[in-house]
Amino acid sequence: MSTTELLLISGSLRERSTNTAALRTAAANAGPGITTHHYTGAAFPQFDPDEDTDPLPESVAELRARIHAVDAVLLAVPEYAGGLPGSFKNLIDWTIADDSPGSLNGKPLAWINAAERGAEKAHAALREVLGYAGSVIVEQACAQVPIAHESVGADGLLTDPAASERVTAVLHALVAAVRG
Repeated sequence: MSTTELLLISGSLRERSTNTAALRTAAANAGPGITTHHYTGAAFPQFDPDEDTDPLPESVAELRARIHAVDAVLLAVPEYAGGLPGSFKNLIDWTIADDSPGSLNGKPLAWINAAERGAEKAHAALREVLGYAGSVIVEQACAQVPIAHESVGADGLLTDPAASERVTAVLHALVAAVRG
């Protein structure tokens, strides 16, 4: 069996984010044949279509290269002020114009939301934005997994076994879709 490569991107900048902890936990439990890469990212310039030309800003070129290098992308996206966090939306905006092979266009993608109160509006916005990118949303791997902040251990992993199991199942569902 070949290795399936996943890029994990958290839409939260918080140090002890439940969304980031969900991705870390899923990666820690990925198992054989799955390699995960966390994208922590650098600061992106504000998206400007006039600047979406070669040479790209270094942070944008790095993100696009990392997306091209993997089989699928798993996002963990919170909701902020009724929508996608601005910094995360900016990151996604920089990926949309990339229509070269390996880009988000045609790339399998799923998301987790770990907020206790959900992120229905953020996920609706994400679905719409990713439609412009041409991503293949793997529905069976998109999940709401409510996680209490107290369930994030000092190591940045989830301490709640049920939540750990659910986020790991999401990662495995995405891998299963990629492998067909």
